[in-house]
Amino acid sequence: MPAFEMDSRRYCLFVFLLGAIVPGISAFSQELPDAPSAVRSASFPAPERSSAGSNPAEPPDTGPGGTRNGKFLSRWAKRGLRDQAGIYTAPFHRSELKWVVGLPAVTLGLIAIDKHASGGLARNGTTASSDISNVGLFATAGAVGVLLIEGETGGNSHARETGVLGAEAMANSGLVYAALQLITERQRPLQGMGRGNFFQTSGLDNSFPSGHAIITWTAASTIAHEYPKPWVEWLTYGTATAVSVTRFTSLQHFPSDVVVGSTLGYLIGRHIFHEHCKAGLSPICKKQ
Repeated sequence: MPAFEMDSRRYCLFVFLLGAIVPGISAFSQELPDAPSAVRSASFPAPERSSAGSNPAEPPDTGPGGTRNGKFLSRWAKRGLRDQAGIYTAPFHRSELKWVVGLPAVTLGLIAIDKHASGGLARNGTTASSDISNVGLFATAGAVGVLLIEGETGGNSHARETGVLGAEAMANSGLVYAALQLITERQRPLQGMGRGNFFQTSGLDNSFPSGHAIITWTAASTIAHEYPKPWVEWLTYGTATAVSVTRFTSLQHFPSDVVVGSTLGYLIGRHIFHEHCKAGLSPICKKQ
C-alpha cells in the first residue's frame, strides 16, 4: 500500500476527530452562535451562577462526578445525532428532489462506464496526481482550522463560526463516508481485474466513495456558504474540483466514486451551514 494513501487515511481520521472535538472545546468556553439552547430549545441552558454571597458552594454543574462534562458531552452528542438524522432524512424533502433523482441516475450511468474510463488512463504519472489531491485536501481542511483559530484568538465571530461549522460538517461527512465504505466494499481501479466490483473488500480503504472528495467538498462548501464571494467560491470549489479530478487520474477512484463523494460533501456542508449559521454573519444565512 503506498505511503501517501496510509497518510491520507490517517489524516481523514484526524479530520473526523477534529470535527467531533474542536467545536465542543470552543463551545465549552463560549456558547456557539447558533447553539441549540439559543435557537431550537432550552434543553441545554448555560451554567447558572448563584448570586447569594453567603453560599460559597460550587455551581451545580461543576460538582463531583463530572456533571458538567456529562452535560457538555450530552449536548454535543444530541446535536450530532440531530445533524446525522437531518442528513439521512434530507432526501425526503421535496426541495431536494432534483438531487434524489439526479445523483442516483448519474451514479448508475458512471458505474456502467467506470472500468472503461479508468482503463484508458496511463499508469505513469499517478504520483503527481496523488500529490495534488493530498495538497488540496490538506489546504482546504486546514483553512477551516485557520479560520477557527483566527476566530478564537482574534474575536472574529464570523471566522469562528466558519471554523466550528466546517469542522462539524467534516465530522458528519466522515460518518457518512465510513457507512458507505462499509456497505459498498468496492475495489479500487488497481485492485482485482480493475472492474470496481462491489462487496469484495473490507474496512475503510475501499473505492466508494472518495474520502478525499467528500471531505474537501464539505470544507469548501462550508467556507463558500459563509463567505459567498466569487473569488472565495472559485478558490474553494476550484480546489475541491482539482482534488476530485486527481483522485480519478491517480487511479485511486473511479469517476462514480468522486462524483458521489463530491456531491455528498457539498450537500453536507450546505446542510450544516443552514442548520447552524447565525443571522448577520453570512449574507445568505436564512435564520431570523
